Amino acid sequence: MNITKPTLILDEAKCKANIAFMADKAKKHNIELRPHFKTHQSLEIGQWFKEAGVSKITVSSLDMAEYFAKDWNDITVAFPVNILEIDTINRLASKVTLNLLVESVATAEFLIKHLKHSVNFLIKLNIGNGRTGLMPNNTETIDAILETTKNTDRLNFIGFLGHAGQTYKCRSKTEILKVHEEAQATIVNVKNKYKAQYPNIIVSYGDTPSCSVADNFEGLDELRPGNYAFYDVMQVQIGDCSYNDIAVAMACPIVSIHKDRNQIVIYGGGIHFSKDRIEKNGTLVFGEVAKSNGSTWHDVIPNMYLKALSQEHGVVSVPETEINNYNIGDIIYVLPVHSCMTADLMKRYTTTEGYRITMMVNY
Repeated sequence: MNITKPTLILDEAKCKANIAFMADKAKKHNIELRPHFKTHQSLEIGQWFKEAGVSKITVSSLDMAEYFAKDWNDITVAFPVNILEIDTINRLASKVTLNLLVESVATAEFLIKHLKHSVNFLIKLNIGNGRTGLMPNNTETIDAILETTKNTDRLNFIGFLGHAGQTYKCRSKTEILKVHEEAQATIVNVKNKYKAQYPNIIVSYGDTPSCSVADNFEGLDELRPGNYAFYDVMQVQIGDCSYNDIAVAMACPIVSIHKDRNQIVIYGGGIHFSKDRIEKNGTLVFGEVAKSNGSTWHDVIPNMYLKALSQEHGVVSVPETEINNYNIGDIIYVLPVHSCMTADLMKRYTTTEGYRITMMVNY
């Protein structure tokens, strides 16, 4: 493999193992798996999910929905409806089962007036993440949305959706399970309040940490994890995977070595990794370095990490015992802190076997 600039390397075997792991878990618990495709954004990788029995997907934008509508016909856009994209909504609704998020009467009224085809909608609930969604006890607004949409054939209410993103603040399996149990109980309680009136409603729930470690999904109907296909350094810190589960790494050329300060400069900066970071022992970490093994990588090197990023530069802190093992022109493998953002920036993958995989680009 001839690597000359920052290249996102994908270990296909690890990725497929991660996909199979979650598919098997969903099947074991008799729950629908609707994975979030914002992580990989690739039609080709999407086929690996089909091979694992997945038939429904989640995306984060209408553009992404249009891209995946080539191969998938049941798509949830897990982002509050942007009414300015009504033309795109109508175009998609004419050819796929489209599921949208509504959290206001104003949005519901706009859709009823402007939709040309029937779509499903879920009411987004804030189950602890605090990013968006109605508070679970806001029955006044929930009831108003349901009253507004009850006599239209354009908007079909199918249930409630929540994201327990607060698990990203966890640092152990025990913490993840505690957050999961609280979020699960919250959203299932709302579903139960409306079950008599809407007997077929579902609860759509999902975050990679909860879905990776939990074994109790009672009352939930579908899971929407996404990052688990690749995992990353952040997920290791959270406590829901190991370094060996991470399926992507950035291969970066060494352009400078400063032995006097135990630093290596790589070609690989914020425009390649994003600037997502974690904190370890009071130190900011933008990625961790793994030992290279030909075209792939294996064990993480202790105390060797990406310490700073600018646009193109990456500065790697290197233990004194390791600094003499590297030369200018060598390739090092950096495990990203956030694989979703790294993939979005890179727009393509090279597998460990040297095969190129494309993804959604300016769709």
